[in-house]
Amino acid sequence: MREAADFIKSRQPVNLAIVLTNIIVFIVLSFMGDTEDGYFMLVHGASYAPLVVGNGEYYRLFTCMFLHFGIQHLFNNMLVLIFLGDAIENLAGKLRYLTIYLVGGIVGNIVSVFYDMNMGTYKVSAGASGAIFSVIGALIAVILLNRGRVPEYTKRRMFLMVSLSVLQGFTASGVDNCAHIGGLICGFLLGILFHRKLTFKISTSSPY
Repeated sequence: MREAADFIKSRQPVNLAIVLTNIIVFIVLSFMGDTEDGYFMLVHGASYAPLVVGNGEYYRLFTCMFLHFGIQHLFNNMLVLIFLGDAIENLAGKLRYLTIYLVGGIVGNIVSVFYDMNMGTYKVSAGASGAIFSVIGALIAVILLNRGRVPEYTKRRMFLMVSLSVLQGFTASGVDNCAHIGGLICGFLLGILFHRKLTFKISTSSPY
């Protein structure tokens, strides 16, 4: 118990709040119904292109980021987020991290909706992965712009992580790759935009 408490205390506050929000929402919905049922998730805020575009239910672009299809979906996303999210929040600060996470997640969902509308292949979509890919994109930008001089995150390590994540997305069923790619590109651009501040925090935290 003490190890768990120490682990929680060592987390970055905004990222921890996001992770806990996702977990609480999942627990509440699990008591209400089946989180692996598409219609149930749609009723509770999942994204669905015809409703977003046709009915103007744009709030779904936000609410769907806090919904997950089953415990495995939630676990996989939160496991990645708890570490990568902490890294960017530590480098960028609370407000910039929140911007990277939320804006990247929403942009990823917008890309997904427009793809579905253009292709005519509509699906119920939910999950934090678009926002998580935005975090990954921001980390890539920081690493590239600082020539790999980011504590614990080398270029090789990050590109391997992204490659494996994208590969899994294209080979697994039921994964919203458009949200992933949209979030990744948005996060990368935001990382470049925030680069001056990130560089300052990196340089002041370095022991050298």
